[in-house]
Amino acid sequence: MKNKHKFIITLNAPVVLVFVFICFIVTLIGVLTKGKSTELLFMTYHSSLLNPLTYLRFFTHVFGHSGWEHFINNAMYLLILGPMLEEKHGSATLAEIIAITAVITGILSYIFFPTVALCGASGVVFAFIILASFTGFKEGEIPLTFILVAILYIGGQMIQGLTVRDNISQMGHIIGGLVGAAVGFLLNRKK
Repeated sequence: MKNKHKFIITLNAPVVLVFVFICFIVTLIGVLTKGKSTELLFMTYHSSLLNPLTYLRFFTHVFGHSGWEHFINNAMYLLILGPMLEEKHGSATLAEIIAITAVITGILSYIFFPTVALCGASGVVFAFIILASFTGFKEGEIPLTFILVAILYIGGQMIQGLTVRDNISQMGHIIGGLVGAAVGFLLNRKK
């Protein structure tokens, strides 16, 4: 008797896997070009508003990473949280969250932090972390998981932003978390 079950591979890949794959390719190209491609196309910084790449980078900075360690750290969170969120909220919603987080963090970084370059998917990771804390949401209630995650992750980033001098954009993390919180409230109010 032949096995009637066949494994079918489709090109309808989950958004999170496509996003992580694009980040991998961009990081690989960045490593091979010694960061030149990342700086040119996948990092926001205070470049001229007359340069069309400035506007492109408001979105594309989430694909670029400063190296393998940066990519792997973000990819782990994306691959842990993404599939659960995509199953719950759908691929289109997750794609919108990624795009909204990218544009908001890119523009705000450009306006308020002109000396800081923004690169990587950390803002998206924080949006996913905060959004995942809404799993126990009930109408009219704020979940305890949201409160605790917000205090630990967003509060921690605020403290680091005030006390640590490094090349990490805590603002990108905070804005990503706020996007995740806003989307979490909006998605759960619709139910």
